[in-house]
Amino acid sequence: MKKYLILTTFLFGIALHAQDKDTIKSKLKLSGSYEGNGQWYTNDVNRGIQHNSIPLRSNNYLLLNLNYGKFTIGTQVESYTNEALLNYNPKFSKTNFGTYYARYKSTKLEINIGHFYEQFGSGLALRSWEDRSLGINNALRGGRIIYKPFESITLTALYGKQRSGFEVTKGTTIGFNAEMNVAQLFDFTSFELNYGFSYVNRNDKLPAGITNFSENTAVVSNRIGFEKNNFYVNVEHDLKSKDAILQGNNLNYNFVKPGNAFLVNLGYSQKGFGLDANLRRIENMFFLSERQLEVYSPENTSLNYNDKLMNYIPSLTKQHHSNLANIYVYQAQGKTAMQYDEQIQKFGEIGGQIDLFYEFKKGSPLGGKYGTKLAVNASSWYNLKGTYAYYNSNGEYAPNYNTNILGSSQKYFSDYSIEITKKLSSKVKGNITYINQYYNDQYIRGIFQKSLVKSNILFAEATVVLPRAKSFTIAAEHMWADADRKNWLGGSLEYNHNEKWSFFATDMFNYGFDSNTHTISEIDLFDIHFYNFGTAYKKGSTRIALNYGRQRGGLVCAGGVCRFVPPSTGLGIQISTTF
Repeated sequence: MKKYLILTTFLFGIALHAQDKDTIKSKLKLSGSYEGNGQWYTNDVNRGIQHNSIPLRSNNYLLLNLNYGKFTIGTQVESYTNEALLNYNPKFSKTNFGTYYARYKSTKLEINIGHFYEQFGSGLALRSWEDRSLGINNALRGGRIIYKPFESITLTALYGKQRSGFEVTKGTTIGFNAEMNVAQLFDFTSFELNYGFSYVNRNDKLPAGITNFSENTAVVSNRIGFEKNNFYVNVEHDLKSKDAILQGNNLNYNFVKPGNAFLVNLGYSQKGFGLDANLRRIENMFFLSERQLEVYSPENTSLNYNDKLMNYIPSLTKQHHSNLANIYVYQAQGKTAMQYDEQIQKFGEIGGQIDLFYEFKKGSPLGGKYGTKLAVNASSWYNLKGTYAYYNSNGEYAPNYNTNILGSSQKYFSDYSIEITKKLSSKVKGNITYINQYYNDQYIRGIFQKSLVKSNILFAEATVVLPRAKSFTIAAEHMWADADRKNWLGGSLEYNHNEKWSFFATDMFNYGFDSNTHTISEIDLFDIHFYNFGTAYKKGSTRIALNYGRQRGGLVCAGGVCRFVPPSTGLGIQISTTF
């Protein structure tokens, strides 16, 4: 790492030295940001939670960029003090340089050395990105060149190793991507037509004696997009070459299969109306920068921290504002899993999401004085239909499967919702939402016992604007569920005193369970309040927030990707600023 820093600093210094001092002073620009998230984990007698062994923890990120004309160097220093927040990757430890880079960028050419983030197409072939709330930072470290020979063509070539903690993985990645605006290239003016092609190869050495497949795993992606007037459609097809499949925490070098993905996004929009649909079929598209997981304990691996992910497979379901609707959230099933003991066979997923928006005009019977907005969303996801076997004709253990192209079998998840948003007066507006969910816990998480949850959720929210820029928002919600923890009741209150100060309080209460038929963790009880309250202060680009409350154990998701968080109680502080 140091050699990169020394090299880039040296080159940058040469460039600066050649310039006049006054010119340097006027053109040299320093920018950056800081974000700190701290937590003091406290005892919670009612939940049976004792002080964590290290109760005071924080994640801190300091980003610095120094720009001079077409040259930029930068780094992100990260500090996990005393340790990272609970259930973050244990490889995020102490203080170190998380990323560092040097970049030259002109109109046609961009050259990066060091860490960089990249996404090809929808990300099914390659995506490196940072999401601090999920503990994901899988930047590539190496080199990347982006060249634009014409305005309508962009070519990208890269080489690197993926970040894992403060180190990089053993596997190496090379990639090439081409994006072409075909309509512009051939001067078509009545419609838009785009084509994209990607090739990504990961090289990860195989153990001695394994010769039945290559140490190189490649993904080839073809994409085409068409747009005319108010209609648009985008199609992507990906093929992944043969690779060994994980069974539990270990690779089965005799269970080797290829993968593929097919994604369609289409829609139509005009003023007051919008329709968008996503249809996707993925089979064995699990793609890591190292085949073998790092195993920290029998139940805990690098996969639990989304570490070493090469591609991006979001869940493609509605991201709800309701807290209760986010209890049973779907995770995309890109991984193949054949569990003999539990008789679970998962080969991927097939399904889709449809999103519809309509606005009843002002003055119409349903629009009233201010108009009425209607949003409908429906998503359903299923296992791929196929045939499978655990033993070959000689009676030897040899898992294998074959899938149908369009068939489906076990239902994983569905979410149907309808939301009505209405402005009642010049000072009051609100919305009411009904959500119906189906959650197959056994197949989504691959757990031993059968667990199927069907729920109905009603959520209502109102915002009242007060004099002198003050306002408050109040929300109430209820979930009727037929299994797991069964019924929930929730609510929230937020008060904005002015543009600087705001205060909030939320609570979720679980009730209606049958303790005789359902077991639960001693620190994750039924019949308990999950409260949280706090305040935030904002001035300019700086924001400081303080909260105290109970964290429900479960999945926290952002952008369709999730991280498991354990049950906890404590005081939290968040600070962020940019400069």
